[in-house]
Amino acid sequence: MTQGSTATSHPQAAERLLDTAVASFNGSRRSGQVEMTRRVADSLRTGKHLLVQAGTGTGKSLAYLIPALHHAVSTGKPVLVSTATLALQAQIMGRDLPRLLESIQEDLPRPAQTALVKGRSNYLCKQKLAGGFPDDDEDQEALFAAAVEPTGGVTTYEPTSKLGKEVVMLREWADTTDTGDRDHLPSGVTDKAWRQVSVNAVDCLGRKCSMFDECFSELARKDAQEADLVITNHAMLAIDAFEGLDVLPEHEAVIIDEAHELTERVTSAVTVQLSAQMIQAAASSARRYTAINVDGLQAAAVAVEAAFGGVEDGLLARGLNEQQAGAVESARNAARTALADSKPSGDAEADPGRTNARSRLQAVFDVTERMLSSSHTADVVWVSRPGTFTPGQGYQQADVSEPPLLFVAPTSVAGRLREGLFGTRTVVLTSATLTIGESFDPVAGSVGLLGAEAPQWDGVDVGSPFDYPRQGMLYVAKHLPAPSMKSQDAQREELAGLIEASGGATLALFSSRRAAEQAAEDLRKTLDVPILCQGDSTMSALVREFAEDEQTCLFGTMSLWQGVDVPGRSCRLVAIDRIPFPRPDDPLNNARSQEVARAGGNGFMQVAATHAAIRLSQGAGRLIRTTEDRGVLAILDSRLANARYGAFLKKSMPEFWATANGDVARNALSRLRDS
Repeated sequence: MTQGSTATSHPQAAERLLDTAVASFNGSRRSGQVEMTRRVADSLRTGKHLLVQAGTGTGKSLAYLIPALHHAVSTGKPVLVSTATLALQAQIMGRDLPRLLESIQEDLPRPAQTALVKGRSNYLCKQKLAGGFPDDDEDQEALFAAAVEPTGGVTTYEPTSKLGKEVVMLREWADTTDTGDRDHLPSGVTDKAWRQVSVNAVDCLGRKCSMFDECFSELARKDAQEADLVITNHAMLAIDAFEGLDVLPEHEAVIIDEAHELTERVTSAVTVQLSAQMIQAAASSARRYTAINVDGLQAAAVAVEAAFGGVEDGLLARGLNEQQAGAVESARNAARTALADSKPSGDAEADPGRTNARSRLQAVFDVTERMLSSSHTADVVWVSRPGTFTPGQGYQQADVSEPPLLFVAPTSVAGRLREGLFGTRTVVLTSATLTIGESFDPVAGSVGLLGAEAPQWDGVDVGSPFDYPRQGMLYVAKHLPAPSMKSQDAQREELAGLIEASGGATLALFSSRRAAEQAAEDLRKTLDVPILCQGDSTMSALVREFAEDEQTCLFGTMSLWQGVDVPGRSCRLVAIDRIPFPRPDDPLNNARSQEVARAGGNGFMQVAATHAAIRLSQGAGRLIRTTEDRGVLAILDSRLANARYGAFLKKSMPEFWATANGDVARNALSRLRDS
């Protein structure tokens, strides 16, 4: 390349590369995409943080990938791209980057190397496959039928259950895969089957594992060390920035896509939990693999269950009482003693069982230590129990006699993001939804970019190329009762009529996984179209199957509300079951609302309504993906039309042509189906 390779000309060089890529794709020049490309390149050149709102159809992936690639290969400094969802990660690595590199590789200063880094649980664990991992989730023989006739003195087993067959398939795939990445499976498997061949970060043996050098997760991270562009997710970014764990390669710049999700994903990544069962499991593991005395841990487990048993679910607004604090302190002290007593000597450090046991003890110590200091930090503590499902009655809250789970999380991560992320790197944040009421301030404040100590940043809205009133219709089912258990039948009937008119081709977005699963189960009985549901397979496999068959419907929840790109006739109806407010009993959002109220603000509007507005915008954005797309966005929550906050929420959505007449919506879908 003879021009545009110096740092001062990055914006111009990036724009030329964009023109090359667009021409190779037979696309057309989009002013918003050009502006975003130049602004991202300039941010990487100057080191000034940037917030970019880019509406659906802008082509923002190209607009940040091109300047990121050019900056990395020109300067020799890697750039990290972080997404909120595995779906968008898969889209970038499987589609966007390969096409882009094919078109511009010859025009880059040198060939670019790319890599993908995900959490350990996304990769096969060779140690577990080899039977060397302690405390397997399932008795493997229980997955199979009784032994068939021995052959040559060797007893063999045949899988009978779906789970057993999936595990056999995974074991066979393990012999041929080069990556061990779940997204590279030829066909999807259930989460339960995948757990039989994978481990999470807590249970991973790390460098003590005998198969560390051939570990799929470690090999992926090793590849990332040599890459110019590394694709990862917000959770990994949080662990790397805040937990002191080197899970990502060194980088001076990071581009954060789906940035409206950053604070929630970071909060989730630094949220920890404690239970009597967790303490007891750590004690059992320590006794089994280290032979130390665990009486203190067992007593602490009993004390924790006694202190929190019977406490209603919800926020502990006044913190831990004396009995609760004493029980948590006893667990911390017992874990500390057990860690000291189980410390290995000589070559005992390589023992997988001991390493796993100490990992569980460390987890107990860390969470109890944090819980005890919560009154002096921004952390809050709450009690929760898993819900139970009863046919005909739906999901009900578990009885308070059930063992509780204790959670600890920060109400705000703004300070941590300011120090751990923005203080050490150049950061570009982008999303289709970064402004609320045409202001970047709410999002900027949530990530630590407001206040006297905040670093400098720029914000720009590059718009959208779509003609929303002509391309899309917004149908609000104003006649339906407000969402509740009693109104589910009416809502399902409304959804069924819309899907029937559309002939399938429906992305149905639900506010909870439970609602999606129940709706899929009910409508499979009444509709003659294929219905896929989140959890049936990997997200990438589900989206691929949905996109390939025009009649197929896909039901799911939050991970489908964003990052899913299915243009054309396969997605002509997007249906949303209810306004995606946070749950009214969500302890963390309640704590945030209380903080806003104490400061004199409107907690509902600043927390719950803002949360819903951002997610509605993201969900609505699944409908129109190209200038040729046509479709209907159906909101099956009458509150959008009838409640006072409805107007505020509508401002966050594309300006589709609006109607409350169901016949008009169904007729439009029928015409689209037959066109």
